[in-house]
Amino acid sequence: MDESPRAASDRDMERVILELLAQRAEAATICPSEAARAVAGQQWRSQMDAARAAARRLVAAGVVDITQRGEVVDPTTARGPIRIRRRPADGGAG
Repeated sequence: MDESPRAASDRDMERVILELLAQRAEAATICPSEAARAVAGQQWRSQMDAARAAARRLVAAGVVDITQRGEVVDPTTARGPIRIRRRPADGGAG
């Protein structure tokens, strides 16, 4: 019971990102706002930072890529609109 509500929320956001991607074609992308909406409904805007942070954690885990204009970008320096996609099965980032 040492689990904080924030930790559960972080995992929920990661799970939702992966579920949304699983519902799409392999190379399809989602916007972080889609995950935020799925988790928080009408209060989704307050969850955008959490959605982007969850995407960064999934990048670090090797599960997804973050893209801008179709190109994989470094999640630590990406600014502005991003998209999230499953990492290709071959492990490549492109």
